[in-house]
Amino acid sequence: MATNIGMMDSAYFVGRSEILSWINSTLRLNLSKVEEACSGAVHCQLMDAVHPGMVPMHKVNFDAKNEYEMIQNYKVLQDVFNKLKITKHIEVSKLVKGRPLDNLEFMQWMKRYCDSLNGGLMHSYNPLERREASKGGKEVSKKSAASHSTAKGSTAASKAQSSHNARRNDASSANPTNQAIKASKPSVAVPAYDEQITELKLSVDSLEKERDFYFAKLRDIEILCQSPEFERLPIVLAIQRILYATDDDASVVADAQAMLSQQEKEAEPLSPIAEASEEKASSDTQKRKNIVNLDVDAVGISNLSPRQRLSDVSDVHCSGSPLMTY
Repeated sequence: MATNIGMMDSAYFVGRSEILSWINSTLRLNLSKVEEACSGAVHCQLMDAVHPGMVPMHKVNFDAKNEYEMIQNYKVLQDVFNKLKITKHIEVSKLVKGRPLDNLEFMQWMKRYCDSLNGGLMHSYNPLERREASKGGKEVSKKSAASHSTAKGSTAASKAQSSHNARRNDASSANPTNQAIKASKPSVAVPAYDEQITELKLSVDSLEKERDFYFAKLRDIEILCQSPEFERLPIVLAIQRILYATDDDASVVADAQAMLSQQEKEAEPLSPIAEASEEKASSDTQKRKNIVNLDVDAVGISNLSPRQRLSDVSDVHCSGSPLMTY
């Protein structure tokens, strides 16, 4: 069971079109963007589809427009996760904002989880019936049914138009003049356009995968910078300055470099411990000099002659030293 999926898992390389097709076919909805599921109601019903009866659908609000209403849906989803012992973290504050990348990432995880259970097979599940118990569920089902009927009507109209055009072409083909005019017009190379469309789709899918890959890398760096043991380091603050910049300005990098250089200048003065160690070293040096001077004086006295020593003593006596009085 895929409860913990790494950022480099193949689940996070599934495109938006595939995700939308999976949601709409599973729940009979008509979403055009992944972020339209930011209210959390779709996530709750997807969990209800793979775990029938586990989700209290009467607490789910499909008509949630405000953030506090969406948060209630995510609380229902979190309770289901707790009951199933799923350790996936739900970033509610980001999802309710309707951010495309955050909602796409979480929906990619949902698809991977649902596919891991019975191969994603939910043939016996009736999403319309289960959605009727929810607030706003009937209205969502009606809108989806109306959009499906409109799509079917447009498809039927296009088929009728194509058949009408075919009849007109058959009628005009009987006229040799029309045939000559058509022969003079260049034929459109339809297969060439099909190849170009296929190449463009492949290019878009490749770009989406590359974008998601580098977004995952930046997300890993952000998580590392938010660690308590690193978040106060100067280099981490400089990296966050670049990550959280709201505009594409070259001065952002210069600001980050200025933050680092300022921190280095503040760290240049010696600490009190270093100053104390220098004072101690200078004191030891002075002591060693005094000891050497005493040794030199002792050696000089020992080298004096007896007459010089008596002269020194007499000088002391004459000076009235208390040591020489009787």
